[in-house]
Amino acid sequence: MSATSMPAPAVDLTPGRPALLTDSGTLIWRGLARWRRDPGPLIASLGFNILIVLMFAYLFGGALQVPGGGSYREFLMPGMYVMTMVFGISLTTIAVADDLERGVTDRLRSMPVSPLAPLVARAVADMLFALVTLAVLLVTGLAIGWRAHGGAGATLAAVGLILLLRFALIWVGIFLGLVTRGQTAVVAVQTLEFPLGFLSNAFVAPSTMPAWLGAVAAWNPLSATVGATRELFGNPGWGGDSWAAQHYPWLAVLWPIALVAVFLPLSLARYRRLAA
Repeated sequence: MSATSMPAPAVDLTPGRPALLTDSGTLIWRGLARWRRDPGPLIASLGFNILIVLMFAYLFGGALQVPGGGSYREFLMPGMYVMTMVFGISLTTIAVADDLERGVTDRLRSMPVSPLAPLVARAVADMLFALVTLAVLLVTGLAIGWRAHGGAGATLAAVGLILLLRFALIWVGIFLGLVTRGQTAVVAVQTLEFPLGFLSNAFVAPSTMPAWLGAVAAWNPLSATVGATRELFGNPGWGGDSWAAQHYPWLAVLWPIALVAVFLPLSLARYRRLAA
C-alpha cells in the first residue's frame, strides 16, 4: 500500500489515556511560561492578599470581638487563608475566559489533544499558584503574630484542607470561565467573591445573624474549612451548637469532594459542547 493511500491514524481523545498526561504536561509548562513572561497579575494578586491581611490586622482588629478573649490575629488568619483561596476563583475564571477570547481554546480543540488536558493543566497551574499564595500568607501571618499551636501533623492537615478547598474552587472557576462571556461577566464573578467569603464564619459568628442567614453561613463550605483549620491550628474560633459546627472537620473534606464531583464533569461537558 502506498504512503498516500494509507489511512490516517485515529486520534484518541478520551480522557484517562497516556495522551492526557503528556498533553497536560505540555499545557502546564505553557501556563508556567506565561507567568514568567507576564508576572504582573500574579504579583498584583499576592500584593492584594497581603494588603487585605494587613488591613484586617491593623485597621479593623479593634472592632471585632475575639471568642474567649484569645489572640485576634490567631483568630483572623485561618479565615484569611481561606479567603485568599476564594479570591482565586476570579483568577481561574479570567484565565479560562481569556483563552476563549483570544482563540487559544479553539486552536487546542482543532488539535489531537485530550479534551480534559486543558482543564487539568489549568487546575494544576492554579494549584501551583495557590501553593505560592498560601506560603506567602503563612509567612505574613507569622510576621504579624499568628502562630499554629496544634503540632506539625495538625498544621499540615490544616494546610491540606485549605488547598483541598482551593482545588474544588478551581473547578468552579473553570466552569464559570467556560460559560461567561465578556468583561462584565468576569467582573460579576469577582464581585460575588466577597459575599461568598463574608457569608461565613471567617469574621462573624453565624449565631449573631438572623436564624435563616446564620444557617446559610454555618453550611457555607468556607465555614467548614475555616472552622476545621482553626481547630487544627489551635486558634480561637466561634464554636457553635449546630450540627454543621460540630462536624466542620468532616464537612471540610466532604464539601470540596462534592464541588469537584459536580463542577469537573460540568466543565468537561461544557468544553465538549464548545468543540461540537
